[in-house]
Amino acid sequence: MAADEGTPASTAPGAARPRRHDGPRPAAEDPPPHDGGDRPRRIAVIGGGPGGLYAAALLKRLDPAREITLWERNAPDDTFGFGVVLSDETLGGIEHADPQVYAALQRDFVRWDDIDIVRHATRHTSTGHGFAALGRRRLLEILHERCRSLGVDLRFRAEAPDPARLAREHDLVIAADGVHSTTRDTYAQVFRPRVVGHRCRYIWLAADFAFDAFRFEIAETPHGVMQLHGYPYAADASTVIVEMREEVWRATGFDELDAPESVERCAKIFADALGGRPLTSNNSTWTTFRTVVNERWSHGNVVLLGDAAHTAHFSIGSGTKLAVEDALALAACLHEHQHLPAALTAYEEERRPVVASTQRAARASLEWFENIGLYADQPPRRFAFNLLTRSRRVTHDNLRLRDPLFTDAVEREFGCPPGTPPMFTPFRLRGLTLRNRVVVSPMDMYSATDGLPGDFHLVHLGARALGGAGLVMTEMVCVSPEGRITPGCTGLYTARQADAWRRVTDFVHDRAPGTAIGVQLGHSGRKGSTKLMWEGMDEPLTEGNWPLVAASPLPYRPSGQRPRELARAQLTDLRHTFAAAAGRAARSGFDLLELHCAHGYLLSGFLSPLTNRRTDAYGGSLAGRLRFPLEVFDAVRAVWPAERPMTVRISATDWADGGTSADDAVEIARAFAAHGADAIDVSTGQVVAEEQPEFGRSYQTPFADRIRHEVRVPVIAVGAISSWDDVNSLILAGRTDLCALARPHLYDPNWTLHAAAEQGYTGPGADWPAPYRAGSRPPRTGRTDAPKPRSRLTS
Repeated sequence: MAADEGTPASTAPGAARPRRHDGPRPAAEDPPPHDGGDRPRRIAVIGGGPGGLYAAALLKRLDPAREITLWERNAPDDTFGFGVVLSDETLGGIEHADPQVYAALQRDFVRWDDIDIVRHATRHTSTGHGFAALGRRRLLEILHERCRSLGVDLRFRAEAPDPARLAREHDLVIAADGVHSTTRDTYAQVFRPRVVGHRCRYIWLAADFAFDAFRFEIAETPHGVMQLHGYPYAADASTVIVEMREEVWRATGFDELDAPESVERCAKIFADALGGRPLTSNNSTWTTFRTVVNERWSHGNVVLLGDAAHTAHFSIGSGTKLAVEDALALAACLHEHQHLPAALTAYEEERRPVVASTQRAARASLEWFENIGLYADQPPRRFAFNLLTRSRRVTHDNLRLRDPLFTDAVEREFGCPPGTPPMFTPFRLRGLTLRNRVVVSPMDMYSATDGLPGDFHLVHLGARALGGAGLVMTEMVCVSPEGRITPGCTGLYTARQADAWRRVTDFVHDRAPGTAIGVQLGHSGRKGSTKLMWEGMDEPLTEGNWPLVAASPLPYRPSGQRPRELARAQLTDLRHTFAAAAGRAARSGFDLLELHCAHGYLLSGFLSPLTNRRTDAYGGSLAGRLRFPLEVFDAVRAVWPAERPMTVRISATDWADGGTSADDAVEIARAFAAHGADAIDVSTGQVVAEEQPEFGRSYQTPFADRIRHEVRVPVIAVGAISSWDDVNSLILAGRTDLCALARPHLYDPNWTLHAAAEQGYTGPGADWPAPYRAGSRPPRTGRTDAPKPRSRLTS
């Protein structure tokens, strides 16, 4: 939730300027090599924000003999933020590490439980969240007092010496000098920072009253959507952050207003939230958030801490929290390890995964607010649920624990029957009604012979159909022998293969009634003629190769086979090949057909500018690159039964510079929808070998979310969705219509049925097959809670 960013006072938004050296910067000197002996005794801290101050206090408390000097170029009472929110987890760490600081904080904290979401003049309240906040100035005062009482040398209104000089003269240099860190810049070649700007402008302000909840107020103006983030930090004061996209900021005229005029304009726009009261500023200016990531956090005896090392968007309130937790971890590691290099390595190893997780959540929250206009048409409670779950830290299940009345109201608005989790509500695609929202994602099994599915496929797909999913998808079924990825891939290019698939679909329809089965048709393109995955993924066959074709003659890997560029006549033949395979799929009894236009296979290779270098009508612009995939889609749709749905899987980004972008993905989805696609299956990547994906929990869902709301077409979300709680959260928030899961169904073929059992659901959305009903409850384990035998007498 929104809170002070956690930047030191000298670098917080609205500061007069970041800490910089005047004149040309001298060449950076490497810190002296540390001898690896005793723990550091002389310590320099650059930056007087909460992270730097708390690190100084902890290190001095652990070893009073240490000489610790802290430099802060601003005055002690200068601060450019207002309130700070700290979690119970962070407070628990502070209580354990320094009870005196914790006790001082406790006396000043304001606590509350509610979140208000106000939109269209309607307020929805969710409770049970638990927040604690205090003024940033008061937090700094507490830390100043603690440092002085311990004997830390605090030097205010003093520029820190050059980092290289500090490194020579001290055993340890802690660079807590904020998002504009001079230290990080000085050793950029070692830390290798990556700083990413974002799309929204925001400003930190304050109100002279206390909100009674954490308040999100949405203003839909003629120029676009704006939002207010507000929360109390004292009995008579609140932080107020006003945020909007850059184009909205400019269209409103904020770029032409001075600071007082901006503050006054914000107060007028959000007059209802403020009760007509004014807003105040503390040298605040409009700024854009920057995400900072460093490949390394230490160099010799210099270590980064807080915003110098990493930033996380204010909308989840993590800046100060992360800085304080960094200080705790650094102090502990220096105390636990005799040698400085080992301590700094341990510090980074401990903190990096936590920070990465927080940054993923912050990025999801940031992007949600950047794209808040997508949700303008959502029903009020569903919008509120969407906002609350935007970072994926709050989910359907834990929101139900916090506030069951609110969650029940959202489910009723969505249309969940009583006692029915969102994932078990039905969904209709053309003439097919799926009994629930779970899809077994296509997974290549590489277990066919000459393209023929056998007993393995019957058992594999049959088991997952019995496991309760609404839709079970085959692996990519190839339309020709040359279109296979590996010799173990299945096909639909012969009547015998069609008959073998009929055996699978008959089993699903007869023994798993209520489960639909879909086929994914595709052609490997330049990614064919490779070994089985477990023998060497994407590695060319050592023998038995077949020639490859693609949009352009570009190998997938430098060591791979170079494909032939498809000529116009071959494109015509391929359209017929796809259509013939689709006709066989219809006769095989599949309920749904998906056209594979993702992951760098043939049709995907036409869509991406990185793999399509053609100069004819099938290349160049996005419209040209779409031409052949759309022709194939039309040919398949023409033979596929009208009442059965067709979907298209796309890679919504190539995760590579110059490749398919999220904007392109929207237009690609729009084109397929216009040609009759009933849903878009939104995956990403695997188009070029040099991709750099940003993995994380449900990391591909934002692409599906955007397509769903901009194109107004149903979507299937995929990618690291692993829990039924995630499925419920994504469905109820309106970010997707269906969720496709792959690895969870390899781990547990009965994943959907077990999800129903764990939620106590027994309705039609997850009907256990009659032979399995005895197993619909978890089996008993050993007796661990039985009464213990009496072992003593009591008088």
